[in-house]
Amino acid sequence: MSYSGGQPGGYNPYTPPPGAFPPQNAQVSPQAQQWFNMVDRDRSGKINSNELKAALVNGRGENFSDSACKLMISMFDKDASGTIDIYEFEKLYEYINQWLMVFKTYDRDGSGHIDENELTQAFTQMGFRFTPEFINFLVKKSDPREHKEVSVDQFIVLCVQIQRFTEAFRQRDSQQNGIITIGFEDFLSIAIGCSY
Repeated sequence: MSYSGGQPGGYNPYTPPPGAFPPQNAQVSPQAQQWFNMVDRDRSGKINSNELKAALVNGRGENFSDSACKLMISMFDKDASGTIDIYEFEKLYEYINQWLMVFKTYDRDGSGHIDENELTQAFTQMGFRFTPEFINFLVKKSDPREHKEVSVDQFIVLCVQIQRFTEAFRQRDSQQNGIITIGFEDFLSIAIGCSY
């Protein structure tokens, strides 16, 4: 996939699109159909995370990570089958292109990855004020090989996970003061639920 696609605009990239299955006469774009046909290697009419991984390459020339592909499939997999059909794929295709546009905004040098400073700017513009230590932690967690940079697939995973945790935190922050008291099982439920 390329850096082409629509601007994020008013679309909330953190939640899967609402609605039931599309009508039987629903049309998908020719571009999404073409990509779907290339990704659906076993011609099953469904795409799993392994097929998605084989089709997506980040700025380092590496395939997207397993965690990124599983996360993206799970976000659009309405029937929890572990696969997505052509209609779900079209939404995923649009979603990835929107994230590529966002990523490109912060990858100012066109290197295919963003460093700690660029990641800080990205999160600041998204409304988060993270400390340099926390940004460093995120980069190290995303890039265990010590490149000290975040690729587009790692960026998508970070942003989605931070948004999910933020939403879970806000639901429990009844005083709106940035502090919550949380039970152990509730904490585990959030951690496990926000992971994929």
